[in-house]
Amino acid sequence: MFKPEEMVKVEVITLNRYKDSLLTYLHENGMVEIRELDVEIAQKDSPNEYHRKAASYSITISRLVDFLKAYRKSTGGGIKEFIFPKERARKKYKYEGIERLIRDVEDFLSAVEPEIKAVEGKITSTQTEIERIKGDIAILELLSTLNLDVSYLKSTDMLEIVVGTVDRNKFKALVEEVTKATENRAVIVSKELKDKVLAVFVFLKVDYDRANPILAKYSLERLEVPEGEGTPKELIAVYEEKLRRKEEELESARKDAEMLAEKYYEDVVFYQELMENERDKATVLPMLARTNMTFALTGWLPRSDVPRVLDGIKRVTKGTAYINIREPSKEELDEIPIKLKNPSWARPFEMLTEMYGVPKYNEIDPTPIITFTYSFFFGFMLTDFMYGLIIAIIAALLVKGHRKFNDGTYKFAYTLLISSFFTMAMGVIFGSYFGNAFDLAGFTVPRVWDTFQDALVVLQLALAIGIAHLFTGYTVGFIVKLRNGEVKDAILDQLSWMLIILGITFLFLSSKNPALNMPGKALFGVGLALFVLSELKNGALAVLLVISDFFGFVGSWLSYARLMALALATAGIAMVVNILAQMVWGISIGPVPIGILIGIILFAGGQLFSVAINALGAFVHSLRLQYVEFFGTFYSGEGKPFQPFRAKREVSELEFEA
Repeated sequence: MFKPEEMVKVEVITLNRYKDSLLTYLHENGMVEIRELDVEIAQKDSPNEYHRKAASYSITISRLVDFLKAYRKSTGGGIKEFIFPKERARKKYKYEGIERLIRDVEDFLSAVEPEIKAVEGKITSTQTEIERIKGDIAILELLSTLNLDVSYLKSTDMLEIVVGTVDRNKFKALVEEVTKATENRAVIVSKELKDKVLAVFVFLKVDYDRANPILAKYSLERLEVPEGEGTPKELIAVYEEKLRRKEEELESARKDAEMLAEKYYEDVVFYQELMENERDKATVLPMLARTNMTFALTGWLPRSDVPRVLDGIKRVTKGTAYINIREPSKEELDEIPIKLKNPSWARPFEMLTEMYGVPKYNEIDPTPIITFTYSFFFGFMLTDFMYGLIIAIIAALLVKGHRKFNDGTYKFAYTLLISSFFTMAMGVIFGSYFGNAFDLAGFTVPRVWDTFQDALVVLQLALAIGIAHLFTGYTVGFIVKLRNGEVKDAILDQLSWMLIILGITFLFLSSKNPALNMPGKALFGVGLALFVLSELKNGALAVLLVISDFFGFVGSWLSYARLMALALATAGIAMVVNILAQMVWGISIGPVPIGILIGIILFAGGQLFSVAINALGAFVHSLRLQYVEFFGTFYSGEGKPFQPFRAKREVSELEFEA
């Protein structure tokens, strides 16, 4: 706790024939983050033809998955499925090398891909044909205003016929220019529509080349006249029958696709996952170094995993590997990947730390601290027992449903669950149960403070919490810098603010205990002197930076007033909802007390809205106090997160003999 997992560096040299087996072992166990080897006496490794095939087949199979997924029957879903998701069944595959795996995938694809592609092609071509027929029907409906035989609108050996629409305000000029260019040898039939004119232009072949640029000049939108003989209305019936038959064909093809999805979807997803993992496994090959007979790799792993990794490497390579496990050097401190290590009660809160950035290897992990402070601030801002209870019920269900997955939903729900306990506790302290709902109902609610009547006390409490939070941050920073041998920075950058905060605290308390006045002034003075001394290194800018940084500290401190502000906002919104519900409660229409129903709906909907909007505000502002004010006192978050070389398995399980 407070320190990341201890990491060591592993260096391995072994024979090339064990490369695939060793990488597969490391990939399936996911304990080592492989790093690039920088060597001069060997060459970089690279993917072979099987790895390239894996990448290609991954794309091919992904397309099959996308197609089948669209026609797969629904397997549930909804709120119940979200809260209590089911684990997907895993299918086992006995891994005997990438060559054998690629052959199995090729056999699978040769059996199913033609069948799937045929149905996909049928659906695509039929959909294209349907769209074409619909377009033809739309054109025929447009041409029906002319009541001409469609066959007359086709060009002949002697005549060029153009059908199209043009803006009404351009039509007159178009006709004049076309008539002039063709020396009155053009026949034009037209019909006015809304803001367009439908026109048929008949030209002699010899005149068309002169007329065509004019049609383009006036932006004539040409219509492709459908094939057939008869009036447009007669052809519409013919084309509607064609459309009906094509839609039947499409429905039949879709049913075939549904059958294929039922038959092959699980297998296709299974092979997709196998190929994606092989593709990802190949990404580390350029990080390795190799000779004609051997290859080498290096990486980082947690110290606690060393025995297991050593045993696995020895078994995979049959004892023919050179393995070196060593401590990180000082020069490598910034390169060490960070794996957070916390007790189970704080582990889900690592998500909040990782959102900001993990610590460096020689920094303190703040997760245990923000587990408490984030949850407490959340509860202080929401400060309503019933709101906390609602959130607790929802969060508890999500925690129960997602615990086995340990996914983001589980972690977030866990943080909400812990925060809801603080919310309920603060609700009891402030006597808030759906705001003042119990008070309006005539119940006597015990409370330590009233959010509105004791607003000044709540503000003082918020600022006291803020100064304590900042002091904790500077103290942690002081310890970290001392531990890292940065004594001067620890005194000037951290201790100075610790003394200033203690001085402010003593001076505030001296109003009740005068004996604290002189110690308070002394602490504040010494802290201020150290702070000014720390800024002297900035030369001419020192005075400006002293003023800027000091008021920056004051601003950070006053930022904790948001604890009081959001507590007031929560109580205020809840009170408004209660008053509105109370106002409509007595409304009746004759003997029917309609106001009771309206009041219940208004109360329930308003309070649920209040829970949602105020919980969102509490989440955002509590995080802000951690990330900006608290972390700003000591924490960089510039570490590199541990990213182990690990397979992603949801539907497949590799049987691999190490």
